[in-house]
Amino acid sequence: NITRVRNELSERGIISEEWGGQNIFVEVSAKQKIGIEHLLEMILLQAEVMELKANPGRAALGTIVEAKLDRGRGPVATVLVHSGTLKIGDAFVAGTTSGKVRALIDDTGKRISHAGPSTPVEIIGFSEVPTAGDAFTCVEDEKRARQVALARLQKQRLAEAARHKKLTLDELYAKIQEGQVKELGIVIKGDVQGSVEAMRGSLEGIIHPEVKVRVIHAAVGGINESDVMLAAASNGIIIGFNVRPELKASQLAEKEGVDIRLYNIIYNTIEDVKKALEGMLEPTLKEKVLGRAEVRNTFQVSRLGTIAGCYVIDGSISRASDGIRIIRDNIVVYEGKIGSLKRFKEDVRDVQTGYECGIMIENFNDIKVGDIIENYVIEKIATKL
Repeated sequence: NITRVRNELSERGIISEEWGGQNIFVEVSAKQKIGIEHLLEMILLQAEVMELKANPGRAALGTIVEAKLDRGRGPVATVLVHSGTLKIGDAFVAGTTSGKVRALIDDTGKRISHAGPSTPVEIIGFSEVPTAGDAFTCVEDEKRARQVALARLQKQRLAEAARHKKLTLDELYAKIQEGQVKELGIVIKGDVQGSVEAMRGSLEGIIHPEVKVRVIHAAVGGINESDVMLAAASNGIIIGFNVRPELKASQLAEKEGVDIRLYNIIYNTIEDVKKALEGMLEPTLKEKVLGRAEVRNTFQVSRLGTIAGCYVIDGSISRASDGIRIIRDNIVVYEGKIGSLKRFKEDVRDVQTGYECGIMIENFNDIKVGDIIENYVIEKIATKL
């Protein structure tokens, strides 16, 4: 109902030119395939009227739109170039990361040699995964880029290094009532930058009269020892979205008393934090990891699928577990159940640390050498107050 939309927008001060306002309205329908050409014409007209210009002759400036860790290519980020021309070989700095452009890939997946103003381009060559929204700036050389990134990182670490007593989400309400907690620090780790930013925005938007929710660190990738140390130093908790903690990080978190919460639905994360602040956190279903196995080889078997030749690196792999997950570069790529567990062609119930075994996963054949298979059981833990 176009008329209703125009009326609702006009109530908020957005009035179309047809009604005597300053805003250009274009009726577009992807389904009907109409309006796209008119939209492009209006964008060009508006750019001309506003005299929007960019200098393609200067060093490139842009913004990180999205970032992720690709197993084959390393840290990869999509950058929108605002000004200047970005070329292969350019040294750059983005937030606390730096690097040198090794490859530029356009929106069609084709490699290009340069990208001018208003061009979205995927860049390979980052030292680590940057943060979405960071300003991307080309500098004279890699040495200068590293110096700037290091200075920013040191400044960030100094701001984050406040030491307090450890805290768990379960005990949060009791601490609030005692007046011991005025701020809830949260470390967020996720599988992609978009999820991390969405989680950050949602958590920082939680309003409580007595406690401020503060995200002390948010990044892409698995939960590592640095994250645990940061949470321990800041009296915070760690929230993981579609990622898993490294083995050493889990052990350190247990030793330091740092609470790690793992989720795969953003809504559940927000609800749990809200309930903890209100003292209404229900008994949680907490998972206990039984063991981990590393995939050393894979075998294709007709009519069955892919068998993973594995070596148990921690705990034990058991068919009696509640489920398993496939972890690739600390990112969860699949959750399901064990289809079969064998040792030397014999079916077995479990396999202990240091032994080899063959594992077939139900309804999953895209298993790769280097993947980690983690199995777990679910335990019901009563809320502590």
